[in-house]
Amino acid sequence: MDPLLEILNKNAKFTASQLAEMLAVDEAAVAARVAAWEDDGTILGYQAILDSEKAGNDGVIAFIEVKLTPERGGGFDRLALRISKFDQVTDCYLLSGSYDLLVTVEGSTLRDTARFVSEKLSTLEGVISTATHFQLKTYKQNGLMMQTEASEKRLPVAP
Repeated sequence: MDPLLEILNKNAKFTASQLAEMLAVDEAAVAARVAAWEDDGTILGYQAILDSEKAGNDGVIAFIEVKLTPERGGGFDRLALRISKFDQVTDCYLLSGSYDLLVTVEGSTLRDTARFVSEKLSTLEGVISTATHFQLKTYKQNGLMMQTEASEKRLPVAP
């Protein structure tokens, strides 16, 4: 991967000037490369990684394993794209292994998420089965530790 893309992938908050200094290249060249990647779809967007608790997000995140019947001539693509278009779906991946898709869904409540799975996702033609796992706690996301180690030291216990 291009070193500039690697830096942006880890922290997109750097300015063109900072990036140019880090890479020892011209600032205009950095800005032009970034603009070209945005235009050709290499860079799809920029996002902040939030601590849900501190941001006040009380929603529910579920990871759903989906087994599909592949379509003749299209495999899993058409159905995966259809599933990806639901507003509740934040991520959709085709995987190897015991299920075909891993779908991440955000809902306001457990019931809301369960309703999405039972009324929308499971009823799609081609969906064989689903298994839903609810996120309980996040330790690391997109390469960032979400919590620091407990600073509180436990006292040794001796028999």
